Amino acid sequence: MITRIAIVRHGTTSWNKAGRLQGHSDIPLDEEGILQAQKLGLRLSGEHWDLLYSSHLLRARQTAAIIGQELGIHEVMEDNRLGEAGGGLIEGTTEEERVHKWGDNWKHLDLGMETNNDVVTRGMAFIEDLVAAHNGKHILLVSHGSFIKQMLAQLLPEMPPASAMKNTSITRLQFTDNSWYCELFNCINHLE
Repeated sequence: MITRIAIVRHGTTSWNKAGRLQGHSDIPLDEEGILQAQKLGLRLSGEHWDLLYSSHLLRARQTAAIIGQELGIHEVMEDNRLGEAGGGLIEGTTEEERVHKWGDNWKHLDLGMETNNDVVTRGMAFIEDLVAAHNGKHILLVSHGSFIKQMLAQLLPEMPPASAMKNTSITRLQFTDNSWYCELFNCINHLE
């Protein structure tokens, strides 16, 4: 049986536009982000989706609720394991501010950021639980750029890494015979 999962990055926020790292900060969608989510919902409305999951963070929950409204899915299930990688002390800062405050090597300092290993561990636990509970279903997940990139690197190590996941991009995966296949990557046709 084939399980289909579409992973969506949330719509844009004012912090996205300002280049501020969001991490666990609970930032809402801006007007453009709301419109992006509506366009993606319309794009997906001609398809069959069984379940809709979202990160617990506001920007993802808002995106999921808008998509759910277009799809007629009224129950959005939240899971903290879909949350963005925690940014620790760098949350709310721009690259320029980080360099000014901590120097060019700020990425190598212990600034309380969640490790890639911790993100992958919680993300994989979620994916394994999801596939076990909903084998053969069509499932939408709304999450965050860094989280999605790290999960794709784990699930599809042969795939070249993305430079950045675009806001409201959709990436479609199939799981069958204990292996993953990517049929669509980082697509934003609904915005063009």
